Amino acid sequence: MVSPTQKPSVCTNMAAPGRHVGHYMKRNGRFLLCNIEQVLGHRSFGCTTAVRQVAEANKESAESIVIPRKKTWSKEAVLEALASTVGRDPTAYSYQFQDDPYLSPRSAVEFKLYSLSQESGRSAAKYFINSNPKFFTKDFAEPHIPCLMPETVSPCLEEVSEEALKERINLRKVTAAVDMYDQLVQAGTAVSMETTHSLLDVISFYCDRDPAEEEGPQTEDTESKDQKKRKGNFRRASDFLKFSWKENNNAERIFNLLPERDTRCYSALIRGMVKHEAYAKAFNMYTDMLNNRLTADVHIFNALISAAPEVRDKYHEKWDLITELLKQMNEQKIRPNLLTFNSVLKALRRCGFLAKTQALHTLSEMKALGIAPSLASYEHMLAIFHRSGSSGPNGTDLLQEVVAELAETNFTCQDPHDVMFFSCAIRVCLDNKDLELGYKVHSLVEFGENYRLLGDPFNQSVYYGRFFNLLCMMEHIDEVLKWYKRLIPSLYYPNPQGMKDLLQALDTDSRLDLLPSIWKDIKSLGLTNRPDMAEELLSLMTRDNHSPEIQESFAACALDIKSVFDLKFSLEWTNSSLSHVTMLLLRANKTEKAWEMLHLFKSNNRVPSDDLLNSFLSVCRTDDAPQKAVELVQMSAAFCLPTTPQLAKRTLTDFNLTEEQRAILSELEAAGGEPSD
Repeated sequence: MVSPTQKPSVCTNMAAPGRHVGHYMKRNGRFLLCNIEQVLGHRSFGCTTAVRQVAEANKESAESIVIPRKKTWSKEAVLEALASTVGRDPTAYSYQFQDDPYLSPRSAVEFKLYSLSQESGRSAAKYFINSNPKFFTKDFAEPHIPCLMPETVSPCLEEVSEEALKERINLRKVTAAVDMYDQLVQAGTAVSMETTHSLLDVISFYCDRDPAEEEGPQTEDTESKDQKKRKGNFRRASDFLKFSWKENNNAERIFNLLPERDTRCYSALIRGMVKHEAYAKAFNMYTDMLNNRLTADVHIFNALISAAPEVRDKYHEKWDLITELLKQMNEQKIRPNLLTFNSVLKALRRCGFLAKTQALHTLSEMKALGIAPSLASYEHMLAIFHRSGSSGPNGTDLLQEVVAELAETNFTCQDPHDVMFFSCAIRVCLDNKDLELGYKVHSLVEFGENYRLLGDPFNQSVYYGRFFNLLCMMEHIDEVLKWYKRLIPSLYYPNPQGMKDLLQALDTDSRLDLLPSIWKDIKSLGLTNRPDMAEELLSLMTRDNHSPEIQESFAACALDIKSVFDLKFSLEWTNSSLSHVTMLLLRANKTEKAWEMLHLFKSNNRVPSDDLLNSFLSVCRTDDAPQKAVELVQMSAAFCLPTTPQLAKRTLTDFNLTEEQRAILSELEAAGGEPSD
């Protein structure tokens, strides 16, 4: 054994030969490389100089490589790496509802309700935190997360100074900012032009009113008429508040008090006037600016171009005004930007027959200036060239070119109107029934994070509804069902029309055996309050005879529909719905249940059809139930149906009856359908 203080000689002896071998290989390797370089130097290759240059470049690059001691990653790098390992779960609800599984929406109505409730709770919490910051001073987050801490919502500076004015402008306190400015002017304190620009911006943007606090509680007074009309859409109340530009408001008053007015001051007022629909005043302000020998900026021209269709009536007058503005832009050496051309294209949508020709010229001018069109540019082009129901090409060729140009591109929002492109593009595909083009448009949506440009939940619902409608019309039912499972409920909550489209697709491909499962989805989506939906489903199940297994599932589905009608007082039985349910029960040999349905006709003041009564009589004969047959004829007589004598005659012929039963039927037959006393 070896003591701990002794070194193992065996290991030393084993390591020594390896060390010598390594030294020998290194020395011989250097010698071999030197000989190869000498040989190659004496050989005459045509690319010797090039080889040497490459070798020298590689040598220099090898010497210049610096290995960093530390790799710098973004703060979201780990989360992005983890997110790339998973995909979207088509069976899960939207991610925003993951915190509370109880609030998992099953329908579009619940989605809107839960989304608004969640947003309302978040806004109420922000409002309480910002209103009482003294109770939320401790920061538990590491690292610090600024958005979780109270925001400054009230002015801290009370003295009359320009800094206090800037603070009120940053807090969007319009009224307080105007009061502070007036106090500074009265005190003889000069306000810098930069601060004046910011003040005019905030006054013009909010139309001389304090903006509605998004965190604060909403009252009924904050709802405008426009909001009430569009209450079904997922929008904020502030999105619908419309204010008109008042004559001689604070923006105009402060503007008129300025000793010197530059382009920036005019820009603030002109853009505010256009935003709040004072179009004529905006053009008058622009004329006044030109009279003062000032040049406009690109923002002024963008606003005036968008307002041009509002101040002219005829198509050529609108275009002439737009052309004049563009000429003045060129004379003043103002370079147009993307929003300039998008404003022109948007205005052309209201220029009638002039739109198509001028839109192509506008797009060519954009490319000549090196300005790449945005999604909003293409959306305006599609709106100009596509007209639903019109003859001739409907923008399909244009959309084909756009999709080919934009393939495998990650989009960023450059114009507020960009979010309208995909819904417009899929509408073109739907109107022209072009399924292949629809798939190409959807591949653009699914590439990267382009789905973020679908817009708010309402626009997303519009897009997926049109795409699903296109699939139901043009695609095979197996593919439709694959997309159905992929889109619902994670991305799309179908409306009644969407489910009707699916029912028609099942009918077209003769897959009516799936109707019971579709009814379960209709119930989970909260569409059972629509009687037309149940009517459509029942009519498809009743139209043809099927195998006993399918008829059994249809009968169970019919009973489930009956239970829905019984629970919901808003649903009323109709002749067709009662007849369909009864017929389905008869075909599944559920005679007792069918007989109960027959009694519902009288209690709901409905009249059964002749076909249903004849079918009932056939079942009675199959079951050898003469008493049921007699009661059926009596019920027909109670409804005063003209088919009563025929039913009575058929019953007398096909059944073994007692004398009493024969007497009753003979009397009903002789009475011609009139009920007996």
